[in-house]
Amino acid sequence: MPLNKDLIDKIINVTSKAAISCHKFIGKNQKKNADKAATDSMRDEINKLAINGRVVIGEGELDEAPMLYIGERLGSGGNLNLDIAVDPLEGTNFVAKNLPGALSVISVAEEGNLFNAPETYMDKLSVSKKVPYDATDLDFSIEKNIKNIADSLNKDITDITACLLDRPRHNQIINELKRLNVKMKLISDGDVSGALMVTDEKYDVDIFLGIGGGPEGVLAASAIDAYKCKFQGRFIFDNEKDIERAKQMGIENLNKKYDLKEIIRGDSIFCATGITSGDLVKGIIHKDNYYITETLVTHKSSNICKIVTREDTIKT
Repeated sequence: MPLNKDLIDKIINVTSKAAISCHKFIGKNQKKNADKAATDSMRDEINKLAINGRVVIGEGELDEAPMLYIGERLGSGGNLNLDIAVDPLEGTNFVAKNLPGALSVISVAEEGNLFNAPETYMDKLSVSKKVPYDATDLDFSIEKNIKNIADSLNKDITDITACLLDRPRHNQIINELKRLNVKMKLISDGDVSGALMVTDEKYDVDIFLGIGGGPEGVLAASAIDAYKCKFQGRFIFDNEKDIERAKQMGIENLNKKYDLKEIIRGDSIFCATGITSGDLVKGIIHKDNYYITETLVTHKSSNICKIVTREDTIKT
């Protein structure tokens, strides 16, 4: 059942208010305060909505997070039952150090349609919709994926751009991309936005790959689904605690490769509001007594994939 378009503005309001709430911490080197401000605001705004919401991606387990914890029930009630995935402040370092790319992010879907991801790493792959689905795969070698993308787009391999997190764990991937003479976009943080780089030609990214956060993978998948791009993910379990938690969540095959339709089903709404300006959206502009925000919005059933600009008069 499609989500009502009337819900879009309400979800935009949630991320816009959360973004504005931590604006005063930009460049102040106060990561915890910024994250708390965004989390508190997001929770307060969701609780004003006439929904029965359940957090499936949040700030952690109940014993780790006082608010927006996994399993928390949100909303003022009603007939609309939703799964909610949140990252109130994606890029705490970006806010603390006044660097580009901080976002406030949320995704909502009908209850039972959004994957309840464990708090662990995920090996990811997202690819432009212009590349045939079967041309790329997590189980292919990097060389095979890159060559198939180049062939599909009628490009030289040297004109292909791969985006990934700049981490020591990716040294082998980076060396292989260097050997192939592929262009790289190395990002310091923010793998929700990184995965979304494949959704539009203006970002000049053909493939996003590598290991990042599992919850962030689910958030990105919601928007990628609306753009009709490809996404695959495989969780990585490093210790017995993670394995036990995964089994409690019903994950039996720990090596399973998840396709997009297994992560997000049915209709969804995704919103990402800029806090500091980055590739996806501009950051907050503060003028006199009001704030201007930009939000990337997707709504699958109505084919909405757009940037929304709004003004808010808020005391922070």
